[in-house]
Amino acid sequence: KAATLALLKQEAVSGVRIALPDANEASFKVDQCVFNQQQALCSVIKDAGDDPDVTDGAEIMATVIWKADTGISITGGKGVGTVTKPGLEIPIGMPAINPVPQQIITEAVNEIAEGKLRDKGLKVIISVPEGEKLAKRTLNHRLGIVGGISILGTTGIVIPYSVNAYTACISRALDVAQACGCKEVVLTTGRRSEKFAQIALKLADECFILAGDFIGYSLEECAKRNIEKVTVWGMIGKISKLAAGHLYTNVSDSKVDIGLLVKTAENSGVPPQVIKILSGAVTANHFRKMLPPEYLKQFSNQLCLLAAKRCWKETNGKFEVECIITTYDGTPLGRANVKK
Repeated sequence: KAATLALLKQEAVSGVRIALPDANEASFKVDQCVFNQQQALCSVIKDAGDDPDVTDGAEIMATVIWKADTGISITGGKGVGTVTKPGLEIPIGMPAINPVPQQIITEAVNEIAEGKLRDKGLKVIISVPEGEKLAKRTLNHRLGIVGGISILGTTGIVIPYSVNAYTACISRALDVAQACGCKEVVLTTGRRSEKFAQIALKLADECFILAGDFIGYSLEECAKRNIEKVTVWGMIGKISKLAAGHLYTNVSDSKVDIGLLVKTAENSGVPPQVIKILSGAVTANHFRKMLPPEYLKQFSNQLCLLAAKRCWKETNGKFEVECIITTYDGTPLGRANVKK
């Protein structure tokens, strides 16, 4: 909007108000404004507020250029990624600018240029100078977005540490997995677990979903798609929470049930005198280290079986579920699966 104003009026713009999809408005300070008779460039510095967004402080640029044909076209410039995989809202080969941002851009430009585009049009180029560097700190590569960041948005408002934002990313990753023909997906509880899983399981990159604490949500989303097997890969703390029925595994929402671990150890043949000592464990990893090595594999397999059964039940047995536990350095401890 600012660049369109600068181009049409041939004067500097210091700020603009933008209509958001929810009918509210937001004000933006223009950081840079450069123009001539053919084009104008304006930029803002993104302020993410309390949200830990990787683009906080990034410069977001818009260049508006006169073009011979009528209408408004929108494309991506430096630092805006390109879609390379199916399953997203944007077709393959197009810049990763989502439909709602495109709509907001079009409406903002039309507001200024209405009635002035009878025999020519305007081309809008959105750029993020540091976008390619910033994209390395996102999950864009997993979604098949290369060369920069995505221009996202549905409401125009970001909620700090938004659960909706994280779960939406899981859903989009599963969309891509389905579009790429993945029949098996791997839900990992963290980046280390994901790295270990990718080394051990010879599956396409699209099959690996960084679910974090949202295993329950991820399972529900898998049930909506044509998935035949889900592998949940994690370390003992997260897997023990799943075994106890806590499918949202955040530390503030669920605690490790040492009693469950003790019961599982009993069922794995651990003698009573050792069980008494294990009852004093403080964390799941502490419990694992206290467990005599000769019982570790049987215990880990039993814990994985409990977790797999819980996950399988969550989706009414729609697909096979396998759970795998590893140590912090990726050493496998146990695995078990439940089939349809």
